[in-house]
Amino acid sequence: MWNDVETTQDFLNFTVIAKTVAELILDSGERPISIGVSGNWGSGKSSMVKMIGEALKLKDIDKSDKEKNYIFLEFNAWLYQGYDDARAALLQAVSDKLLEESKKRSTPTKDLTKKVNGFISRINWLQAAKMAIPLLMSLVPGGVAVGGIASLVSVFANLVQNKETGSRPENSKAVIAALDDLEPDIKGLIKENTSRSTPQRIDSIRAEFAEILKELNITLVILVDDLDRCLPTTAISTLEAMRLLLFVERTAFIIAADEQMIRNSVKAHFSDVELSEGLVTSYFDKLIQIPLSVPHLGIVEIKIYLVMLFAELLERRGEMGKSTWEKAKGHLQNLLSGAWQGGVSKKQIEKSFNCDSVSKMQQYIDMAEQLAGIMVSAEHINGNPRLIKRFLNNLVIRDKVARSNGMTIDFGCLVKMQLFERCASPAAFEYLVKKSVESEDGKLAFLQEIETKVACGDEYETEDVSWKSPFIAEWLKIEPKLGDIDIRPLLYLSRDRSTSLASYDELSKEAREILATLITVDRDIFNELVLKIREIGETEAEKLLVRLGRIGNREQWDKKNLIATLHITEAYPNLGSRLVNILDAIPPKTRKPSYIPLLLGKPWSSEMLGRWRNDLNTPQPVKNAIDTKGLK
Repeated sequence: MWNDVETTQDFLNFTVIAKTVAELILDSGERPISIGVSGNWGSGKSSMVKMIGEALKLKDIDKSDKEKNYIFLEFNAWLYQGYDDARAALLQAVSDKLLEESKKRSTPTKDLTKKVNGFISRINWLQAAKMAIPLLMSLVPGGVAVGGIASLVSVFANLVQNKETGSRPENSKAVIAALDDLEPDIKGLIKENTSRSTPQRIDSIRAEFAEILKELNITLVILVDDLDRCLPTTAISTLEAMRLLLFVERTAFIIAADEQMIRNSVKAHFSDVELSEGLVTSYFDKLIQIPLSVPHLGIVEIKIYLVMLFAELLERRGEMGKSTWEKAKGHLQNLLSGAWQGGVSKKQIEKSFNCDSVSKMQQYIDMAEQLAGIMVSAEHINGNPRLIKRFLNNLVIRDKVARSNGMTIDFGCLVKMQLFERCASPAAFEYLVKKSVESEDGKLAFLQEIETKVACGDEYETEDVSWKSPFIAEWLKIEPKLGDIDIRPLLYLSRDRSTSLASYDELSKEAREILATLITVDRDIFNELVLKIREIGETEAEKLLVRLGRIGNREQWDKKNLIATLHITEAYPNLGSRLVNILDAIPPKTRKPSYIPLLLGKPWSSEMLGRWRNDLNTPQPVKNAIDTKGLK
């Protein structure tokens, strides 16, 4: 199995980019710099950020903790979502890091200690000031202030909650005692906050922050990760905290996020204001000086990535020596760095391994050769490293399940079937299952026929239109061939994705044929199909409806899924209540306006649509569609 977490192990030639970014930070000297590392989910942003940090740490590798010039703070905003204010958490993390570093250094001066404590006090004051009013009004249950501020807020909260039972003298004494407990510098801040504007107070924080960094002789590198996983409020809260400290001398911010997700968060946060794309871009550009995109991976990169993943797996299993693996990894990384000069051949990859290990790696190298192109082009994988890891992890699990059940299945067959399951259309997969059920020995004559044609370079024909796709045309070329083997064990291992064989057998032959047709319908209700559904009887029709409901859940309920189910209720209106139960299970936030014209006017849908309209979680466009079309 492969961990789906960020790593500093470079299987994708990211080190070159990481070193370049590290050089940019070094070249900036004491000048501030902000770098945005953008890329799609799973593309390797977090790993690249870690590699940038590692490349910078190498510059200080020979220095003691007291002498290091680059200090790193890793901040994951997603961890604070729903538990804490991300803005306050980031500011607190920075102040904690400064305090930690001031203690590490040779005996700090009295002036430095005062500045660090003053900076921490100002941050604490910002937090306390923000939460004081909500606390007193009991709007933030469980909120926690800090230090002397906590005592003061606690006293005021107690006064508000018990004002009828406490005497005025006692209350006054409590307030005075709480004020006496405040640190002198906090008292000073209270006085300062009454005489200075907010911009002046912010300028004071930034100035004190800069002075501390200068006196410590450090550059603070803040690595912000997983912003694109956050809800808009958390993402913007973190960006606003960064803005308070951004562009202060001796700071470097490295922010990993999908740029489009951040843009969407900005729009959602300022939903009451009409923002043009230009204004959103301006907001983003003011935060990020140097935008950097994680490069899209090509066939060569994916090929070597797959080989390295399998080689690493053999090393962890003890089937390859550590020194052999390290040497092979170095050679493969060199091939990656020179890939721009041309493709990387199978022979070049094989030379990365010694005689003993190359024989163990042979099937994996062959597999990488065949899979790389399709994993780059397939819509549902698209060269994404995280999706490739998940694909391989699922593959390993199926291999173990097969072994546990005493099933002898070629690993290449497992790979090929899982690839089909992942990337082919649901209709194509259902057709495969249908044909396997019809076969007495589990062998697919139609598949054997088209595999033979493809091997000869001929065009293939098939009775099912879903099998005429660019993906399947490429998939058919991959070894091994599946047409002449019993495919049922492979489908058994695929039962988490497909309708199981046992479940498929519950339907009559006529119902299975109707199902195969229904899952290809995408525009209108066909009367001929409705008539065929009436012919199989209501019991069989209900089984069909349940099957279509499962397919709809799997495909996130596209419009075509709903049209397919409506054929059943057109044939048997009594089954409308059964369809209501299925549709009510759709998460409210994923309901779509395109459903409404199809559902309005049905004798069984009125009550359900009324509930949807009154549901706070139903998207507004869906509610508008219900009202516009006129729900009676």
